[in-house]
Amino acid sequence: MSRPPLPPFNAETAAQKARAAEDAWNTREPARVALAYTTDSRWRNRAEFLRGREAIEAFLTRKWARELDYRLIKEVWAWQGNRIAVRFAYEWRDDSGHWFRSYGNENWEFDEEGLMRARHASINDLPIREEDRKFHWPLGRRPDDHPSLSDLGL
Repeated sequence: MSRPPLPPFNAETAAQKARAAEDAWNTREPARVALAYTTDSRWRNRAEFLRGREAIEAFLTRKWARELDYRLIKEVWAWQGNRIAVRFAYEWRDDSGHWFRSYGNENWEFDEEGLMRARHASINDLPIREEDRKFHWPLGRRPDDHPSLSDLGL
């Protein structure tokens, strides 16, 4: 299975890959998102270490059961060969109605078919008031005219 764009990446294809990842994660569909990773993909997400699509899908199922009204923006930081570094922010609320903005960085490594074989994520959560939210679009894909992280000053 091929998942274009394929490495080696340039500015345009790295941005396309990051947007495709953002779009997929904004669906909050664990099975769909997991297909972007190799069957033996290695992850570090905060202090959790995962291996393989099944573990990734289970993790995402738990994540989106906890992180409600999830909206994510990713932005390329750097790229070289088969690797891309992105920074991101997402907003979500817990089941008590408390809002958070989570900030992070990810390092990605892809195989020759464009599937992610490694993901290392560092993430921090900031409690925010509902009126301080910046990500205002209907659940799902971020509209093309919505400001980027840089445009929002994040």
